[in-house]
Amino acid sequence: MTNIQEILYRYLNLQLRLMVFSGARSSEGASRIKVRPVMLRDKLVFQCASTVGTKEFHENLERDAAVLRMEEWIFRDFRQLQIDSEAGSVTVLVSKKGKVTVKEKSRKECDCGSPEAVEERKRQLSHNRKKRYILEEGKPVDFLVDLGVMTGEGKVVHARYDKFRQINRFLEFIEDILPRLDRDRELTILDFGCGKSYLTFAMYYYLRKLKGYDVKIVGLDLKEDVIARCQALAEKYGYDKLQFCQGDIASYRGVDRVDMVVTLHACDTATDFALAKAVGWGASVILSVPCCQHELNRQISNEVMKPVFSYGVLKERIAALMTDGLRAQMLERAGYETQILEFIDMEHTPKNLLIRAVYTGKKKDNEKELRACLDAFHLHPTLESLLFQGGAEK
Repeated sequence: MTNIQEILYRYLNLQLRLMVFSGARSSEGASRIKVRPVMLRDKLVFQCASTVGTKEFHENLERDAAVLRMEEWIFRDFRQLQIDSEAGSVTVLVSKKGKVTVKEKSRKECDCGSPEAVEERKRQLSHNRKKRYILEEGKPVDFLVDLGVMTGEGKVVHARYDKFRQINRFLEFIEDILPRLDRDRELTILDFGCGKSYLTFAMYYYLRKLKGYDVKIVGLDLKEDVIARCQALAEKYGYDKLQFCQGDIASYRGVDRVDMVVTLHACDTATDFALAKAVGWGASVILSVPCCQHELNRQISNEVMKPVFSYGVLKERIAALMTDGLRAQMLERAGYETQILEFIDMEHTPKNLLIRAVYTGKKKDNEKELRACLDAFHLHPTLESLLFQGGAEK
């Protein structure tokens, strides 16, 4: 039995909390795989959730089959495995040359082998076949109660369940970029167009209260009454490093350094101004859910595509997709590793794409391809002007 097999057999049991395979060796196939134990018809199996592009695929494997599959994953498909269990934690790293490094830390206080603990864990795993959320049902969170998402007992209000799922989905995106955030200093996060600030409060609660990061978050919006309400709630909860300001994205000058910029549902070119601000600050992370991409819809034309563009709704959707695809490529050109991911639908709108960009400093040499695309469709996007024609390019 190999060392990896031994580790897998030791941790693939009732006490497992989560396994994560990451550091994909290829851009094809799954970018990461998360594994959790579940009880199905009184049998322990391991649910494997594979992220492929913007979609997630699930498969349930029994222990022996899981070990065989996971050996393939760690030696063929991924470079890192992180295991979190009630009994301990393990990090497995595989170098490009195949060298395996294992770091293991046991939890001596674990009393997970007693009959009572085993039965309780089985009960939990039977219950947890449902989606597990970062902010759990049954545990009241003050801002979710005040914003009408939860009752005082922690039960999710039925009519607000989509909002609850949306908040947790957003926190999953943040969970993925935690390694890019510095734990050793205060981090500044700006949320442009924060609105009622469900996600702003969620970010603060998750990063500061649950994960222990020293963060300062500023929410910015044009609506004076909304900002006053959010500021009052922040003060009520004692969220001393969460503040809300009234202002416009394009003219905001309140900070000199920003680590993460969030822009959710900023309308049309307001998203472009927010992205340009983020690049100008050298923000490590950008999370953007664009909305109302009207600018290119007014510009887009192409003789070959003319028959399709004659249908207004199709032209609008193509223009919206072109807008966000070009934004992502421009961020790549500015030194960001960029993904476009599926988000849960925002309330009252079908917009559900999120641009996630992480700064690497490696600028993609795509100017020629971008220019060819822009010229082919007669496009002059605001972000291009802000980043590459106005002196903002880093």
